[in-house]
Amino acid sequence: MSGQERDGSLVAISDLHIGYPENRALVEALRPESPRDWLIVAGDVADTAADVEWALGLLAERFEKVVWSPGNHELWTPRGDPVTLRGLARYEHLVRRCRALGVVTPEDEYPVWRGAGGPVLVAPLFLLYDYSWRPEGLDREAALAEAYRTGIVCTDEFMLHPDPYPDRAQWCAARVAETARRLAGRDPALPTVLVNHWPLVRDPTRVLRYPIFAQWCGTEATADWHRRFDAVAVVYGHLHIPRTTWHDGVRFEEVSVGYPREWRQRSVPPGRLRRILPAPDVP
Repeated sequence: MSGQERDGSLVAISDLHIGYPENRALVEALRPESPRDWLIVAGDVADTAADVEWALGLLAERFEKVVWSPGNHELWTPRGDPVTLRGLARYEHLVRRCRALGVVTPEDEYPVWRGAGGPVLVAPLFLLYDYSWRPEGLDREAALAEAYRTGIVCTDEFMLHPDPYPDRAQWCAARVAETARRLAGRDPALPTVLVNHWPLVRDPTRVLRYPIFAQWCGTEATADWHRRFDAVAVVYGHLHIPRTTWHDGVRFEEVSVGYPREWRQRSVPPGRLRRILPAPDVP
């Protein structure tokens, strides 16, 4: 038995979007390589609460531990979903359902990965965005106006409600402040794997086809978190541009599946789990 088989791996995926039959089939086919594998799911599992619960429940039966960070799609209140909760109430409902499944959420104690590459604190985060990643010279109102003028507007503007916060930016500020407090209080001897649906630094958004969309992709408030909180890796999704990048010597892994129209154009088969720990041999 190899060391990897004995110890298991910390693996990750995101943006499963199982409302598409092709993507649901990918999730049904996901299996761990070792019974000791942990799985990170970095958001956008599905649009409806029932689909989110189905997918995470299935994965929780197969992997030793599943760690979930919500994406924007989980927080939508779509028409036709029997769960009509909005904003914070919807997020809290999903947290309760995850806990019933044994899935770790951003509201739970951060687990420690003690397999190969550990010990490392695995921290699922829920931070949202605050429109600070916008074109130079434009304030928030002007950046939003330009997005509407060009037709590049995130569906969150219509389906992700910030209740009871006045807007999504203020919800983001509250999440950033509370999460920073928790991370600052961790055991300083433990490095971290930071997991967030949205990237923690702006650089990955520079390759977006429509740069104006970056305002829905993160916040400047987390620009130094990979250094500040001793990250050995950062896991994110949202952009649907799966790749590995490095920032200040820290490995950033975008692990999204994306929509069928996107992954059909790639040479790499969809639905492959990305190994986070032990660290892969990459330059």
